[in-house]
Amino acid sequence: MMRPFLFLLLGLAPAFAQNLMVPVWPGPAPGSESWKQQEIEYTQPSGEKMVRNVVKPELSVFLPDPSRASGTGVVVCPGGGFLFLSWENEGTKVAQWLADHGVAAFVLKYRLIPTPAPESEFRKTVGQLFAGIAAASRDGNVERLLQDMDPDNVRALAAADGGQALRVVRARAAEWGVKPDRIGIMGFSAGAFVAMDTVLNPENSAQNLINFAAPIYGGDRHGRAIPAGAAPLFIVVAADDALMADGSVRLYSEWKAAGRSAELHVFSKGGHGFGMSRRGLPVDHWIDRFGDWLTVQGLLPRAR
Repeated sequence: MMRPFLFLLLGLAPAFAQNLMVPVWPGPAPGSESWKQQEIEYTQPSGEKMVRNVVKPELSVFLPDPSRASGTGVVVCPGGGFLFLSWENEGTKVAQWLADHGVAAFVLKYRLIPTPAPESEFRKTVGQLFAGIAAASRDGNVERLLQDMDPDNVRALAAADGGQALRVVRARAAEWGVKPDRIGIMGFSAGAFVAMDTVLNPENSAQNLINFAAPIYGGDRHGRAIPAGAAPLFIVVAADDALMADGSVRLYSEWKAAGRSAELHVFSKGGHGFGMSRRGLPVDHWIDRFGDWLTVQGLLPRAR
């Protein structure tokens, strides 16, 4: 008797839906049971909320008004170099747009590389990340950057969180008004690597966990086999993104060569990490193109 009432309440009260945080794992996340760091939320000078030192993976739930619900659901993975999460620009603002357009969205707070609690020490760590990004932009070796920044392979734990998040959404699909054959994953920068690591995991493919995926300025195949029946991709990048432009184009070409469906948008300007920020450029409308693609895929109804 409680579930229909809960669904109605979530659908009609967006503020409540946005505050619903759902654990990804039933207990401590496997592989990090001994972690002791405390999760930290902080605010950028721009006013954007950020998160770091995630130990307990969670989903923040954004459900559309039932009158607009399409039955499609998306797990959203913010970026941040596996050191922090760009929680608003690449997370909640994306989720709100999706919910406003009839898509149930679930922002994933995935595990991150531990960082020092003092802000001054954390800033030094972030400085090292940006120095690494500059070097990787020059030599084009994104994978080396990720390996250097992540000697303990926390990226693998984040990918496990991605797969488990999809399982949670599938398990509660009826409760959240999502159809089991309309569930996808999207990610930004490091979050795009989480999304693609999830897509390329043969176990996830064998379980048909992913119906579509959207790596936004990030993600690659890195020599891994493309599973039979791999999900269609929607790929976005800016041509002046020295870090991710070539890899995004390569991912598109490899997906097409494998006989899989893919759509690629390369905007002339936008740099890296544009997310939902407004720059007065055509790239500001990338998410509208995502909505168009969802419609072509039959995941959103055509506008009347």
